[in-house]
Amino acid sequence: MPLAVCCVSHSPLLELPGPSRELLNEIDGALDQAREFVRDFDPDLVVLFAPDHYNGFFYKLMPPFCLGTAAAGVGDYGTHSGPLNVPEEHALALAEALLEAGIDIATSAEMVVDHGTVQPLQQLFGEVTYRPVIPIFLNSVAAPLGPLRRVRALGAAAGQHLATLGKRVLILGSGGLSHDPPVPQRATAPPPVLERIVHGRPMTTEQRQARQTAVMAAAAEFAAGDGPLKPLNPGWDREFLELVDTGRLAAVDSWSNSEITRTAGNSAHEIRTWVAAFAALAAQGAYRTTVRYYRPSPELIAGFAIRTARTTYLG
Repeated sequence: MPLAVCCVSHSPLLELPGPSRELLNEIDGALDQAREFVRDFDPDLVVLFAPDHYNGFFYKLMPPFCLGTAAAGVGDYGTHSGPLNVPEEHALALAEALLEAGIDIATSAEMVVDHGTVQPLQQLFGEVTYRPVIPIFLNSVAAPLGPLRRVRALGAAAGQHLATLGKRVLILGSGGLSHDPPVPQRATAPPPVLERIVHGRPMTTEQRQARQTAVMAAAAEFAAGDGPLKPLNPGWDREFLELVDTGRLAAVDSWSNSEITRTAGNSAHEIRTWVAAFAALAAQGAYRTTVRYYRPSPELIAGFAIRTARTTYLG
């Protein structure tokens, strides 16, 4: 049965005051095309590769990859709070297939996910529980990070299994591209923040509101050309998108994590979700990207991109 891919950048600022109406309208127009693609494909199952921003995964135990056999949204930045519709039997079967293929993936029967997982589901389906979804966390924030070749291997192994299910499976990748938002780093975080990102101390309502306010202020400063955040890198973004569009994913195997950070920002490692998603599709054969949207968006502190794709022999 066919597989299809939709990869989309996420940003908490899409849910907050600040970005211009012109930008939001343009992105929503591109998302409308992606929604039409998803409606036409009409998936039976969704598999979602996504990062986390110290809401569900912490340094006290930080796996490179983790598959959720049950999951719930934490509700950050106005996104869905509560359970996702995770089909446990299919999730466990996928985990077993990945392990058998040599992918050392962790599993969670109580995964907590944030806007990185929930926002694309809301954007594409309206309701996060509209379709069964298997969430797969890819560490994209907390150093040290594994090599991109292992991410590609994860995606390929997932695609090989998903193609045997007799279901229409939509593979989502959430994140990227170049961006360097104010996500705390272990090496520089002040003690109260370090306590949270290491030990996972729950944030209070007041702390979440303060973080939201700080993100909005950082975005406004960044859009004005000020502040300490690393600039977006449209050239790097377009280079990556060209590799995706032409099916040359293996090229990222030689990309070093340190160079990605230096060139495109600490959170540019979220391209891992795209690499995994497209590697899963490529496991079924050559593919063609259809919806192709990109805009460097300082108001969102992100190089914002959308891609959809199907294998060529399936049209």
